[in-house]
Amino acid sequence: MSRSTSRTFLTAAVVAGVAAGMSTAGASPHDAASPAGRQEVYAAAAHEFGVPESVLLGVSYLQSRWDVNAGLPSTSAGYGPMHLTDVVAANEGGTHHDDGTEDPRGDSARPELLPEAGEQDLSAPALRTAAVAAGLTGTDAATLRSDPAQNIRGGAALLASYQRDLGVTGDEPADWYGAVARYSGAQDTGAARTFADEVFKTINEGAARVTDDGQHVRLPATATTPDTGQLAGLGLRATDSGETECPADLGCEWIPAPYAEFGDGDYGNHDKANRPESQKIDYIVIHDTEGSYATTLRLVQDPQYVSWQYTLRSADGHVAQHVKAKDVAWQAGNWYVNSKSIGLEHEGFAANGAWYTEALYRSSAKLVRYLADKYDIPLDRHHVIGHDNVPGTVPSTVRGMHWDPGPYWDWAHYFDLLRAPFRSTGTPRTGLVTINPDYAGNKPAFTGCVTAGVPCEPHGSGTVVLRTAPSDTAPLVTDIALHPDGAPGTMRISDISARAETGQTYAIAERLGEWVAVWYLGQKGWFRASDAVWSVGFVATPKPGRASVPVYGRAYPEAAAYPADIPVQAVTPLQYSLPAGQSYAVGLVTPSEYYRAVTYDPANHTVVRGQTRYYQIQFGHRVAFVNADDVDVRPSAR
Repeated sequence: MSRSTSRTFLTAAVVAGVAAGMSTAGASPHDAASPAGRQEVYAAAAHEFGVPESVLLGVSYLQSRWDVNAGLPSTSAGYGPMHLTDVVAANEGGTHHDDGTEDPRGDSARPELLPEAGEQDLSAPALRTAAVAAGLTGTDAATLRSDPAQNIRGGAALLASYQRDLGVTGDEPADWYGAVARYSGAQDTGAARTFADEVFKTINEGAARVTDDGQHVRLPATATTPDTGQLAGLGLRATDSGETECPADLGCEWIPAPYAEFGDGDYGNHDKANRPESQKIDYIVIHDTEGSYATTLRLVQDPQYVSWQYTLRSADGHVAQHVKAKDVAWQAGNWYVNSKSIGLEHEGFAANGAWYTEALYRSSAKLVRYLADKYDIPLDRHHVIGHDNVPGTVPSTVRGMHWDPGPYWDWAHYFDLLRAPFRSTGTPRTGLVTINPDYAGNKPAFTGCVTAGVPCEPHGSGTVVLRTAPSDTAPLVTDIALHPDGAPGTMRISDISARAETGQTYAIAERLGEWVAVWYLGQKGWFRASDAVWSVGFVATPKPGRASVPVYGRAYPEAAAYPADIPVQAVTPLQYSLPAGQSYAVGLVTPSEYYRAVTYDPANHTVVRGQTRYYQIQFGHRVAFVNADDVDVRPSAR
């Protein structure tokens, strides 16, 4: 039997065995009931296509951490453990983004800005690798998307073809640096290098985990010094690092957002500032682009669109910077938050995309660690927030706020990469809980990922739903801004009315057996205590004699703080209130500030500072602010 025939026979046998094992109900875990497991599939595919097994495992880990994600596409149209992309199949259902009416600038002192994104640019070859793998393996794209074993074969075939194109014949892992760099799909040297370096770092350090479908997979640590000189043979363009503010090993690219006038005194697409000297940067805001990387770059270079500081590409984790950290981007829908934050957009556009790549998580975590260190931003969920955690500015804007990065963003894994894991810091008596469900096993029954009202495919999530009583059948709690009629929250994918997210900390209201209730939007929200860890900190509660206190979406100064030439910005309460007897976790103390920036000339920009102080609290799914004079703050322990 020839070597080629031997490889094909071995792979066919393993694939058949795995398929047989997985066709039995409940037989997906790697155990005695399965004739072969995922580890053997990697070994067989590596053998069939002549790829070092450690290289195949390393590439797959950086794409999916070896998970199958129930056959669902990633947010950038990648399928399976090898992230083979099929943008046409992934986008059959349109977009899953909400139909909110958020003004990204969130500044009522300027005209409302509601830009239209236009048509998607889905032309990148990196979004169609499943078709290439189909040609190399003779397996149709649909099977490559849905069958984990065939998906791994497809990834191995791609790597082998890239190696042949380079004309490299070595069998050692070190000889495969160029092929790995090309697998990233990157068109520039910085992005390709960053991806390949992360793969070989994984090979050198090793990894082992149980996948989302119960398979035990291990990559033994293998000391390897790759031939990085192969990068020059890929014909990629040099990366223009320009004025980027990034870690040295991230390969960031400078693609500036235009600061330009376009008539009638209007301008875009961000505001010049001088942070942190002018204002402290308190937040890093995590977004999902809801557009392809190419589309996102087109939009951020439009002076009449909006802006954000960084865009991260999914397949390889490539980072582009558009706005300097000192300047204010129009990104979070709340001018107060915009003026004190840095926005990161993560590529995500597939209609039913349920997961983000490991390459994306790693690049994002590197960047956030760098920014947090540079600007003294604590690495916690009071300061590193999702766009979905940003409050509306006034009652009329709450309902239109966006909900990205969504319930499938893995906050626990992200904070592990940030080296700030969520761990218990208290006991049941210390008064706080931090949401921390098992991501892989926590699969809320959301609807509307593709079609309104239709259940989403089950997938791991960091979201915990809150109920009105300690029962799995009790109605969900409500959000009166999103449901003015008082109706319970729903399981619609975009409805955040009754959701607590991993890493968020809430004050305990009551405990009953395995259930715990937290204070949430003025009511008790119940969930199982096993989905959280005990915490300790500080809580805010109304001062004695106050039946309730107002809650705000921005921390603006009192009227007396404004100079005569600057219009006073109203301090308008949201439609919620914080009742007596309830407590809410305090995230930070913040001064009252308003950044007045309504002209193109930054010489006319001013920071108005007041005497009022605010506490940021975890009030519902979103954060909110309360006037320090209205509340008492005390240790959470009771």
